[in-house]
Amino acid sequence: MANALQMAVVFFAIVAIFKIISDTIVRKRLIDKGMVDEKIKFLYNGSAKAKALANLKWGIVLIGIGLAALLSYIFPDFISEGGAVGLIFIFAGAGFLIYYFLLSRIAREEEKGSAD
Repeated sequence: MANALQMAVVFFAIVAIFKIISDTIVRKRLIDKGMVDEKIKFLYNGSAKAKALANLKWGIVLIGIGLAALLSYIFPDFISEGGAVGLIFIFAGAGFLIYYFLLSRIAREEEKGSAD
């Protein structure tokens, strides 16, 4: 019974991912053809730098989550299951904080560069 439930969850997750990707492709094509208003264009026309920073954010967060999972795997005698979940949240939050400080530092450097 559990295997059937797991297979159903995986199937619906895959379907949801494909739907999100195909909807995004359709929206971008509509924007490229100019068939939507300016408010929608603003949401989907991000710069390459913004995309790179978003990738950096999720990379830092996922590394933190992976590190927390690895620590809970290496030290099972010291970290319980509840502790592992807490550790994952702590490391994910630390990843977001690191990203925030990096982003604020980048913004300050850009302000200095534009002021010169």
